[in-house]
Amino acid sequence: MTHLTADSVAELVTGAVTLAKNGDKVSPRGMPTREVLDVHMRLTQPRARLLYAPPVRILNPAFAVAETVWHLSGSDAPWIYDYNARLRKYADNGVLRGAYGPRMRNWAGQVDQLRRVVEILEQDPDSRRALIQLYDPAVDTAGHKDVPCTLGFRFHLRGGRLHMSTTMRGQDVWIGLPYDLFFTTTLHELVAGWLDAELGDYHHHVGSLHIYEKDLDQAARLTAVTESAVMPDLTTPWHGFDALLTRVENFHGTGHPGWDAMAETMRSYRLWKNGLGEQARRVADGIKEPLGPALTAWYGELTRRSTQAGRSGDMVVR
Repeated sequence: MTHLTADSVAELVTGAVTLAKNGDKVSPRGMPTREVLDVHMRLTQPRARLLYAPPVRILNPAFAVAETVWHLSGSDAPWIYDYNARLRKYADNGVLRGAYGPRMRNWAGQVDQLRRVVEILEQDPDSRRALIQLYDPAVDTAGHKDVPCTLGFRFHLRGGRLHMSTTMRGQDVWIGLPYDLFFTTTLHELVAGWLDAELGDYHHHVGSLHIYEKDLDQAARLTAVTESAVMPDLTTPWHGFDALLTRVENFHGTGHPGWDAMAETMRSYRLWKNGLGEQARRVADGIKEPLGPALTAWYGELTRRSTQAGRSGDMVVR
């Protein structure tokens, strides 16, 4: 097993990209890929979760936020496509069958696994049974397009610190890893807060760490990046949590500075998608670091792509 340790997501992703692009050549589903098997990544500051590495790798922070809210609220609703239209190609009859939210918050229509994790560790702080299962063979061998890359999450409360581990069957380091880490470390922070525990280390275990060869040239330019800034605190009481997520989804204030920044990030992007670019930029300018500058950088990237597409006569997907 290969081990990577870093203080921030920027350092961790950079190390993972370097590792993957030197991996073995494989071609799952006919797609040329470089792959390293059995990789363990450890993040010592889970709140340093947002990759910001312009001009080489520019994320859509609104999608990172929206996907996190979507997962946490237990949703598989199509509003997520407003933040990433490319997800539609993985949908069956308009629905992403592998959506994490329903599995996490309403497994088989019966179990809120997230709530059970908190209850288990409240009752037995030393428990080894605090886990969330995502992969469901009864569903995921049926042939639908969207099969979860994430198998599940484990939580261990030790010495007053909550450690979290994610297990992945596969992980694309260039496209998926930065967004996945944003969500999982937010989940980690929230559970620690509900248990009144300190935030421990975050662990990311990957069966197949890979990068598609089409992304190698761009990834080769990611050599050294600035350490990710620490995100604002997101801890919030369990009571009222679902109502808070609903308010964020609908761009309403929550009274919580960290979640209000998340709501404003989503609101700004919806303004952009509705053709109100100047308003979107003004909202982004009012969002504190690191989300605000990251969103402004994303708008710059979209403008660059649109200009480039206009010259070539192609349509740009936002």
